Amino acid sequence: MRVFDSIQDFSCSGQTILTLGTFDGVHIGHRQIIDRLVQIAGQEDCESVILTFFPHPRMVLQSDSDIRLLNTIEEKTALLESAGLQNLVIHPFDKAFSRLTAEEFVKTILVDKFNIKKIIIGHDHRFGRNRTATIDDLREFGAVYNFDVEQISAREIDAVSISSTKIRSALLNGNMRMANEYLGYDYFLTATVITGRQLGRTIGFPTANLDLSNSYKLIPKHGVYVVKSTIDGAEVKGMMNIGTNPTVGGQDLSVEVNFLDFSGDLYGRQLKVSILHRLRDEEKFGSVDILKSALEQDCLATRDYFEQI
Repeated sequence: MRVFDSIQDFSCSGQTILTLGTFDGVHIGHRQIIDRLVQIAGQEDCESVILTFFPHPRMVLQSDSDIRLLNTIEEKTALLESAGLQNLVIHPFDKAFSRLTAEEFVKTILVDKFNIKKIIIGHDHRFGRNRTATIDDLREFGAVYNFDVEQISAREIDAVSISSTKIRSALLNGNMRMANEYLGYDYFLTATVITGRQLGRTIGFPTANLDLSNSYKLIPKHGVYVVKSTIDGAEVKGMMNIGTNPTVGGQDLSVEVNFLDFSGDLYGRQLKVSILHRLRDEEKFGSVDILKSALEQDCLATRDYFEQI
């Protein structure tokens, strides 16, 4: 897959089949559109293209927006590549771009730059300045500029209105079953292991502390979760705490993973940690000994989870 950092960088010798959007999460609704895009591009002997944007438009247009995203740019790129896409254009979104009229966007970008033969869009797509243009406007432009428009209906998207917003809400409520069902994969965090307070090892539960410096990545609701990762080619099971560690006087948010049946130095390594199931809320226990007993129960629940799947 070729990745371009802006619309201006894109080049292609032939025509393209294109879709556009933020594609945050690359969830099962998005996959319906992407699968159709790749299929038609193959049939029409055209290049498949996704035009997406970063920062997320809400980060730019809504100054009070505190939106957190389901994927980092690197994660989204990997997910799209696995779907068989040929070209990904990640265009820097700014206020000037948002002020393009619908026709300016269609003529100067879709037609002149991408040379589209067909555009495929979801059932609720709106575009142009103030997002006023609809599918009907796009079809009119298609007739003028000689490209086809195909709409993926809500019914085709798994008979439900999957949305990144619904998935974000599920994660913030700790509903991993719903989030993972809508995503079509297990929600994951990709982060580097950093040095923590090293308190876990003193009670028999050493943890890998994940770097949370990527401020726009959504972190699920505080609590204890069943997780898995792949380390040195082998699947490793574990349990993860998201929270502030109130029992030991913690105040800052941390994400820590205790891997079962694993020993090794993970400092400085990047891990992909998939979140499978939520066990409980984070609690402030009366003592470290009570905390240790709770972690022992969490460990048993984690092993039981993996035995049942």
